[in-house]
Amino acid sequence: MPVPGPGELLLRVGAATTCGTDLKVFQRGGHPRMLKAPTPFGHEMAGTVAAVGEGVERWRPGDRVVVANSAPCGVCEWCARGRENLCSDLHYLNGAFSEYLLVPRRFAERSTYPLPADIPFEIAALAEPLACVLHGLEISSLERASGVVVYGGGPIGLLFVDVLANSPADFPADFPPGNEHHIVLADPNPARLEAGKALGADVVVQVDRDGGEASRLCKTSRTGDGFDVAIEATGSPAAWQDALASVRPGGLVQLFGGCPPGTTVPLDTHRLHYSEITVKSAYHHRPATFQRALDLLASGLLHPRVLLSAERPLAELEAALRSMRRREALKVVIRP
Repeated sequence: MPVPGPGELLLRVGAATTCGTDLKVFQRGGHPRMLKAPTPFGHEMAGTVAAVGEGVERWRPGDRVVVANSAPCGVCEWCARGRENLCSDLHYLNGAFSEYLLVPRRFAERSTYPLPADIPFEIAALAEPLACVLHGLEISSLERASGVVVYGGGPIGLLFVDVLANSPADFPADFPPGNEHHIVLADPNPARLEAGKALGADVVVQVDRDGGEASRLCKTSRTGDGFDVAIEATGSPAAWQDALASVRPGGLVQLFGGCPPGTTVPLDTHRLHYSEITVKSAYHHRPATFQRALDLLASGLLHPRVLLSAERPLAELEAALRSMRRREALKVVIRP
């Protein structure tokens, strides 16, 4: 049983949710940035403060909290610019797949959030992926009533659909009611497409995993000639290429899914220049988007339980990850 030192917390994990990154860690034996094996892992978590270290005044044993999986330094150039996700000394926290987790001082001070009693632990744990999605949408600066194609119906792609379809208030303050996005979801898995349809996707299209689907998807757009925004949420080079080829002149491509190191994709420079295509990418989340994610989960506007396919005890973590690998589950709640 860890004992919290000065400034630290001991978290009793109430629920942790599995993530595609956890599956990569399981399959590859580690992660190039977030952790070094051998180590506990898992990073989407919520629970109860079990003990506090010397000097902790904000938190008390029994407090319900959600802990973000990163903590910026707060003093570097990137933090000063409000881009804490690029912090030059960003610390990561893993180990949610456990009964108890020691929360370091920086996380206790900067990355621990109070959790209202009416939000279940398993829903609060989804604040981390939702915060990443909100960060991606924020830096994409979507215009009102955009035509959007989302490549990938995994948890991240479905969160994009849910927010786009059900939370216009989460965009700029002048976003008028009724000016809804036209959302197309593309994925090879019929069950994931059904989930996307239930969340509010206007059109769902079953596509091949090898790509080459851009022209077919463009025909499903509102204008028939492509989308205002293409969001890639698979981390597949083939899907990156399709996303780049899916937007209209003046369109924006959000390359959200991270591809393996060393990956390259061809770029049509002529089209990029003469059609004024904007290409962006989004990494991780920021404190502001994490808080907004919690607020949005508390609002009841979204449908997070669609993502939770099953619940298993900690001893069945491996089986949970294997069910994700077989695409039988989107996310699994791990209940220590």
